[in-house]
Amino acid sequence: MSNSTAAETLAEKLYASRAYWASEVGKSLWESQRACLGPLVDSRSGGHSLEIGMGPAMMSMSGIAHTIQWSPTRTSAPHEQTLVCPADRLALPDRCLDVVVLHHWLEQMPDAHHVLQEATRVVSDSGILVLFGFNPLGISGLMKQWRKRQGQYPWNGQWRTANRMDDWLAFVDFEVERVDYCCFRSWPGGRCVENWESLGRRYNCPLGESYMVVAKRRQRRAPMQRIKFGLKTPVAANSFGATRTKSH
Repeated sequence: MSNSTAAETLAEKLYASRAYWASEVGKSLWESQRACLGPLVDSRSGGHSLEIGMGPAMMSMSGIAHTIQWSPTRTSAPHEQTLVCPADRLALPDRCLDVVVLHHWLEQMPDAHHVLQEATRVVSDSGILVLFGFNPLGISGLMKQWRKRQGQYPWNGQWRTANRMDDWLAFVDFEVERVDYCCFRSWPGGRCVENWESLGRRYNCPLGESYMVVAKRRQRRAPMQRIKFGLKTPVAANSFGATRTKSH
C-alpha cells in the first residue's frame, strides 16, 4: 500500500470517528478524559507538545506554549500549522517534545507498534507520553463483541488493555508511571455518571470506559565500577604510615 493510499485510509477513519465524538456519548467520554489529562499538563509551561488525536483537541488547557496537532492528510488537518506526515515517520527530531498525547489512534492503526515506537522517539528525557484507549473490561468493552459486526467507530477498532500497553511500552524502554480509568457509565449508550465518576476516579476502578496511561522514558543508570587494589598479601600496620611506640 502506497503512502498516499494509507494516508487517505486513515483520513477516512478520522472522518468516520467525528460522528461519535459529536454525540452525547462521545462528548461525555471526551470531557471525562480531559478531566484526567488536565492535572498532568496544566502545570507545564514552555516547551512543545504533540497531539495525535481522534477526537477534538485536548491540550488547550496546557500551559505549553507550542502545541502541535497531527493529521494524516492536508485536507483532514484542522488548521495550517498541523503536522501532516505518516504517523510512523514523524517529521520531528529525536527527544524534542515535553508531552505527546496518543488519543485512540493505536486502536485504528494497522502498524500500531511502529506508531508507538515513533511517538516515544520524540519524547524528551523529562517528557511524558499519554495514551488514551478504550477499555475492553468496561461496560462498552463487554458489549463490543456484539456490536463489532456493525463496523462503526469505535467498535471497529482493536481494543487493548492497559496491561497490554505496559508490555508494549517496556519494549520501547518506557515505563508506566500511572494508569487512570475514566468515564463510568450505567449502560453502554449512557453518559458518564457523575457520582460513579467520582467514586471510580477515587478508587481507580478498572471498569471505566477508557483508560489513560502515563509513561516516561526509562532512565538508564551509569554502571558502577568497583575499585580493585590488587593486594596479594596482608597489609602491614606501618604500610599506611601508622606506627606504635612503646611507652616507658
